[in-house]
Amino acid sequence: MTNLEKYTNVFVETFEITAEEAQGLKYQDIDAWDSVGHMGLISALEEAFDIMMDTDDIIDLNSFEKGKEILSKSEYGVEF
Repeated sequence: MTNLEKYTNVFVETFEITAEEAQGLKYQDIDAWDSVGHMGLISALEEAFDIMMDTDDIIDLNSFEKGKEILSKSEYGVEF
């Protein structure tokens, strides 16, 4: 499984959506991505990629695309 597939799968499982729906998804676009859902997403991403995200990055992760950008940072080392 590629990192992109793993990343997409976290959104799919966390929010119970399709991979197509995950593309372009933004915070609060769906009811499941509220503040509680956001923390579930962060937890699942940290577990999937074996990382611990910085508080600022947790706050800044407000879309599917932004999440890829954040995880691509050198401190996380996730390549897409």
